[in-house]
Amino acid sequence: MKDFRLFALVCLALAIGGCMTWPNAPQATADLRNASGALIGKVGFWEDAGGVRVLVKAEKLSPGLHGLHLHAVGKCDPPDFTSAGGHFNPAGKQHGLASPAGAHAGDLPNLPIGADGTGTLHYLTTLVTLGSGPTSLFDADGTAVVIHAGPDDHRSDPTGNSGGRVACGVIDKAI
Repeated sequence: MKDFRLFALVCLALAIGGCMTWPNAPQATADLRNASGALIGKVGFWEDAGGVRVLVKAEKLSPGLHGLHLHAVGKCDPPDFTSAGGHFNPAGKQHGLASPAGAHAGDLPNLPIGADGTGTLHYLTTLVTLGSGPTSLFDADGTAVVIHAGPDDHRSDPTGNSGGRVACGVIDKAI
């Protein structure tokens, strides 16, 4: 718990500072790009005994909440990023963090974007791994992070009614 509090404090300090650096070297990363190919954010992933910690830092997005998901294919072809496939869902669950039947492994909280177009989210998930096995983000076709145009309602199956895909990044192991 002490390590997580330190991680959270560092993340908060980074969010306030507005920089796109990490609290420590991530084990995996994704560069988020919009439909024009411009870099608009980064995602870092760290795995420890508690699960996989996800830190998203984004900019140049419209203010408000944006759906955020891990998608089943590590491919981000613009402009609509449909090449990333559906949500990462190796257990065949229904969509939504509020689903009583359990969420997709790729369901994440909404990404809040401020009036200045920037936002940060840090989240702990126990539904994926950076290691091997059926919930690995590094399966045969990889995994992508997708930001959607609108908020996820965390209930509607299969997508949460979060609108079009506005940014995408392929998850790669850090070197």
